[in-house]
Amino acid sequence: MKTFQRVLFAGGALILSAALQGKAAPGPSDPASTATPIKHLVIIYDENVSFDHYFATYPNAANPKGEPVFHATTDTPAVNGLKQALLEQNPNRMPPFRLKRSEAVTADQDHEYSNEQEAYDDGRMDRFVQGTGKGTPGLVMGYFDGNTVTALWNYAQHFTLSDNAFTDTYGPSTPGALEIIAGQTHGAVWTTHPGLPPDWNRDPRTLRDAMGHLTLIGDVDPAGDKCSSSRGQIRMTGHNIGDLLNTAGISWGNFMGG
Repeated sequence: MKTFQRVLFAGGALILSAALQGKAAPGPSDPASTATPIKHLVIIYDENVSFDHYFATYPNAANPKGEPVFHATTDTPAVNGLKQALLEQNPNRMPPFRLKRSEAVTADQDHEYSNEQEAYDDGRMDRFVQGTGKGTPGLVMGYFDGNTVTALWNYAQHFTLSDNAFTDTYGPSTPGALEIIAGQTHGAVWTTHPGLPPDWNRDPRTLRDAMGHLTLIGDVDPAGDKCSSSRGQIRMTGHNIGDLLNTAGISWGNFMGG
């Protein structure tokens, strides 16, 4: 039996599910044996907001009167979130602030390629309000805790939470989804459709290198999907997790909303 860890990524609605099929579980004499072998791997990825938006102070919730109470188990480790120093002395224009349950419906942060670059500000991480803020002023600095996103915090109590997930490029949903399964967004190829302009490969959602190869940095719909936009579709070259699972004879599925 192949052993994989169940993982919860917060960070939308992209779910990668792999049914792990293989040999029977090892016998009692095998030191790797377990009474509960893991059979499935499910990754949940929440789009367009930061890790801190959902898990800034995990596992500690404010627990104000009138809201569902959340208490973590005593052995819950701390996450790489908003430590007290960042809550009190944050380099951004506005300090982080807790969102109440009445503020549960929020807009996405602005997550275009250039906006995110501006927010990171050459590693200073101090222009998120100016670079990615959208809607309510300063909303990008707001965060929930377990009194509002109780289900997510309970998932984190029982599964593995990724508090350090980095990609090799900035950008919105499509590049982020590709990063999850391929680790990069190079090798994009525009598919041909009637009516596309001859310079379609110069579309700003892709970047061309000196060899003429394209890297995807914007939202483009996939080729082969009947619901994809007629304004242009892409297919990706190269290998990804799906290819590796196929080679190993492991079934998998990818489900995305939006």
